[in-house]
Amino acid sequence: MAKRPLEGIRVADFSWFGAGPIAGNTLSTYGAEVIRVESETKIDALRRVHPFAMNPDGTFKGGYNVSGYFNNFNAGKLSLQLNLNTEKGQEIAYRLLEKCDIFLTNFTPRVIDKWNLHYHQIAAVNPRIIAAYAPMQGMEGPHRDYLGFGAVLTPVTGISEMSGFPNRPPFGVGTNYPDYVINPGHTVTAMMAALRYRNRTGKGQCIELPQLESVVNTLGTAVVERLANGTSPTRTGNRSLNAAPHGAFRCADDPDSVDSPDRWVVLACRDDAEWQRAAGALGHPEAATGPKFATFAARKQNEDELESLINSWTKDLKAEDACAALQAAGVPAGVVQNSQDLLDRDEHMRSRGYYQYVEHPEAGREAHDGPAFVLSETPGYIAAPAPLMGEHTMDVCERIIGLNMDEVADLLAEGVLL
Repeated sequence: MAKRPLEGIRVADFSWFGAGPIAGNTLSTYGAEVIRVESETKIDALRRVHPFAMNPDGTFKGGYNVSGYFNNFNAGKLSLQLNLNTEKGQEIAYRLLEKCDIFLTNFTPRVIDKWNLHYHQIAAVNPRIIAAYAPMQGMEGPHRDYLGFGAVLTPVTGISEMSGFPNRPPFGVGTNYPDYVINPGHTVTAMMAALRYRNRTGKGQCIELPQLESVVNTLGTAVVERLANGTSPTRTGNRSLNAAPHGAFRCADDPDSVDSPDRWVVLACRDDAEWQRAAGALGHPEAATGPKFATFAARKQNEDELESLINSWTKDLKAEDACAALQAAGVPAGVVQNSQDLLDRDEHMRSRGYYQYVEHPEAGREAHDGPAFVLSETPGYIAAPAPLMGEHTMDVCERIIGLNMDEVADLLAEGVLL
């Protein structure tokens, strides 16, 4: 296989849960040697989170190594078990950081204080290191030690306020959205910029990425609207100020859908011409020219009736057929897909080979997210499954840190290495 672009870069991944490990996962996919520093005294809770691999009899496998959640976002990494609550553990951490190009963490500043992992401390042993800190609310400020994950960031950044239907409570976006895309994406971008700077100058630097500030980028025009006219946009359901119709419409049930037969098609008409084509594609061209729906202003004024009408057209259609007809007519449309669709039934995803399958020694065959982008000359790929907890402790200690067997034995006996 072609050489990956980050081969030769070594990363000390002191993060946990989602945002940090997912950023590290991208580096691993593109060739970096990523060392997950873990400990049973503060175990990454994703190792204990469903979905778990199953036994042949239908029961769930046990232990720290069979979480599909953890394994998906840590494939190809090495695992070093290290007790950072001890002075010797912190000394070993420094010896590891001497040999690394990047340090990555998303722990709160309080934990960084406790483990003596501030930038000035680790730069003293490795001036060329790039240190990326991604705590929820930043390294400084009155909320620096607030705890939280994607489920907390979604409301505190305003996303939940804008998610849902009018006159109903906010309900968020269904997943811990900030953890998967926004924060790790920004973190990787920052680390790549810092690597480029180091390549030019020979100097490392500190990256501070408050997840709070990273995520408010997703509010679109809401903050601008507040500044411009003093209003605060709130929940509008599936509707848009710039399109009508704009929503999800009920289609015929699909009995082959494993968890729910519900099927929906989404469509958006941004002007009268798109609306005319949509009505024609769904078999009712005459509706597009009626006085209630002929113009954008009329459709917005009669939006409840418009959506009810479209639901009556789509309720007996197969969602995929409705989508195909709308797309053929040049109307933005798509099927509301579930995970079964994405993994097993979407011919486009299957043809592109996005999901990559690996054999894990305890979890068995697993489907992992593939690279989010494709480089023609240096493509990324998953080189190995996620590590068993502590699987590479001996290798990292000897090959990278430079400890001999007697030193390793002593540290194991003292509970520094686990």
